[in-house]
Amino acid sequence: MVALFKFTGPDRTTYAGYQWPPTGEWAEVGKGKAKLTASALCTPKVLHVTDFEHLLNWAKDELYEVEVDEGRGMIVGPDKIGVRRARLTRRIETWNERTARLFAADCAERVLPLFEAKYPDDRPREAIAVARRFANGTATREELAAAWDAAWAAARAAARAAARAAAWAAARAAAWAAETAWQRERLAQYLSGSITEADHAV
Repeated sequence: MVALFKFTGPDRTTYAGYQWPPTGEWAEVGKGKAKLTASALCTPKVLHVTDFEHLLNWAKDELYEVEVDEGRGMIVGPDKIGVRRARLTRRIETWNERTARLFAADCAERVLPLFEAKYPDDRPREAIAVARRFANGTATREELAAAWDAAWAAARAAARAAARAAAWAAARAAAWAAETAWQRERLAQYLSGSITEADHAV
């Protein structure tokens, strides 16, 4: 079985409001060895986990490694797996508010040239820089909020000039699959702890 993971909100809560038991304790839904169907993936009656390839689709506050009981049934969907019984085995501490912000900044910075090539505006780039500084404890929440507001103002101005459609067209032309592969590799570096403070010096 491939390695499986679960993103949750604070205290192991899910999008649907379910709270997983503490690490090491089994979570179980349904009775008996029930047959899972594709439609079950869209209900709260199964436990949802995913593999590393689709991890970015579910990013949230906390990240755990998961063990599942395959004997109780499971169904593999396009980007998640539904099971009847599973447990969180370890919280991945390298995923936290700081690394989430830095990872988001990395991804935004990667596509920023697409925007800047057509609509030169330094506000989005400055917002990324402030986000990095905030993650590293050298910017205030007020500075972050101001930079965020400025970046959104730049985005709205660009949208009025049809930049949004142009940006999406450029993104498709720039090989979406390759970019997603880069993001997965970058995420793996964060989770392994191989990215150091020096990598984000601003």
